[in-house]
Amino acid sequence: MRFSTLSLLAISCNLYQISAEEATAATCSVPPYVGPKLLIHGKLTVNLADPTDDATTGDDDISVTLSDVHGCCGVDAQDPTKFTRPLIGQMPQMSSSQTLAVLRDAEAAWNGGSGVWPQMSLRKRLEAIENLLRDLETNHREQMVQVLMWEIGKNRKDAESEFDRTIAFGREVMDVVRGVDSDSSSVAGNEFGGSWQHIGSTMAFVRRAAVGIVLCLGPMNYPLNETYATLIPALLMGNVVLMKIPTVGGLVHLLTMEAFQKALPPGAMNFVSGRGRDTMPTLMGTGKIDALAFIGGSSAADDLIRQHPHPHRLKVFLQLEAKNMGIFLSDMFQSASEEELNQALDQALLGALSFNGQRCTALKLFFIPKGYGEFFSQKMAQRIEAMKVGLPWETVEKDISSKATYSHVTPLPNKNRLDLMRRLINDAVSKGAKIVNKKGGEIIGGPESTLMVPAVLYPVTPDMDLYLEEQFGPIVPITEYDSLDTVVDYGQNGLYGQQVSIFVSEKETKSAASLLDRFSTVFGKININSQCGRSPDTLPFSGRRSSAMGVMSVKDALREFSIPTVVSYKDSDVNTGIVQEIESESLFLSPL
Repeated sequence: MRFSTLSLLAISCNLYQISAEEATAATCSVPPYVGPKLLIHGKLTVNLADPTDDATTGDDDISVTLSDVHGCCGVDAQDPTKFTRPLIGQMPQMSSSQTLAVLRDAEAAWNGGSGVWPQMSLRKRLEAIENLLRDLETNHREQMVQVLMWEIGKNRKDAESEFDRTIAFGREVMDVVRGVDSDSSSVAGNEFGGSWQHIGSTMAFVRRAAVGIVLCLGPMNYPLNETYATLIPALLMGNVVLMKIPTVGGLVHLLTMEAFQKALPPGAMNFVSGRGRDTMPTLMGTGKIDALAFIGGSSAADDLIRQHPHPHRLKVFLQLEAKNMGIFLSDMFQSASEEELNQALDQALLGALSFNGQRCTALKLFFIPKGYGEFFSQKMAQRIEAMKVGLPWETVEKDISSKATYSHVTPLPNKNRLDLMRRLINDAVSKGAKIVNKKGGEIIGGPESTLMVPAVLYPVTPDMDLYLEEQFGPIVPITEYDSLDTVVDYGQNGLYGQQVSIFVSEKETKSAASLLDRFSTVFGKININSQCGRSPDTLPFSGRRSSAMGVMSVKDALREFSIPTVVSYKDSDVNTGIVQEIESESLFLSPL
């Protein structure tokens, strides 16, 4: 089976619970426009030249080319049954020499650890980050939400949630630093705010200190939340940060530059934009990057690390791919109540298709006991056919609380993602899989559209690319197993080890316990009767093998970007008096 493009939006909209009239209501939504910006030498430059002309970075008079950024979705004014990709902004494309200019700013701000930001008291850094978050929340929220919708296709509810969760995460991290988080008592003293300990004849003050210059690279699917989950902890610990703006999903970061400029001293926060191949090799090759925070693909991570001349000195934090399994045990079909099964199916659907399946924590392959694969695939198909497929800002209906419900399935960010979906589906179909749901895999909105109807594929077999490869999109692959040994073997011998979901009723807890025990050394998180996910942010988010290196949470992220630093002395009256005088003058020893 090959893909077809639907020229009439109404055909699929009727099937997927949205009328053509409702779909074209998007004409009321005006695309945003984000002008190109640069933050260099502490100066924000917003009046960059037209793409055909040269722009400058100010003092250095470095010419900067600009690239157009097109939204993932818009409605054709001439033919409302077709979608377009409107211009929504421009992004500076830095060269390697321009990237090095930004690095020099970061080096000056770090100044061997003696710069303004790393030497600032922790209390003052907390105040600065709070001012930053308040500014973003008060002055930039709506524009950033709009850009998330238009550039990466995130529906309004999810875009608002990403912004709000990012701000909440930052404040939770600050609570940890202050020692007012819910489990701070579990740590001896406060490792972030610092405390004195009396150990035998030694008095010791322990507080975590900065690593140095941190390079942060965030993903396109959660460009704000995932990036700030590393960026905010790194800044709070006194590091100087250099952010590589993602090629897709990057416009939202241009909207933050003014807030960073106002809140932080020059050079504490730096931005690099442009193609990675033009900016990253030169940057990493200098050896001046002390820590790497990367969220993306493992091959790109390997390339970055290899480019550092002293990789043993590079502190590395990685969140990478996953091929998370959703495992249904046989009792879910044999003895579970209808309510239990429906709840499990609902979680499976959310796990597979939240934000179009474009989540590292998405459920990407379902293992169903032999004889129940067809039943499960039909149940999933029915649920998918009831989903709302449309544009990100569309209000489809209101729920019982009178809150708007937005499209569940929205356009993919670009044609590259669509091409990957086509390849994986066509490969599976050519090897015997069937597309179970009606119009699965078809494109709504004409040749420029990237709005794809999710595809349920069954049976998926080991010879298909989809069996092992991460799809990162709206495809729901289903395979059957004869024995749980097949499931265990897949988990133990796969490339990834992020999370797994086990769906079980009270009748088969023994099998679930056996799986849990064996998977405890395979995955970072084991979910029982729920989809995979990162939240709550107070829990450690980790993984094994090619899924992660390092741990993310409001507390663990602070540890990832800091080093425990000890000040000690032998306990005596003379030394105590000397240290008290030092403490009264020291910023590092100053209390919060």
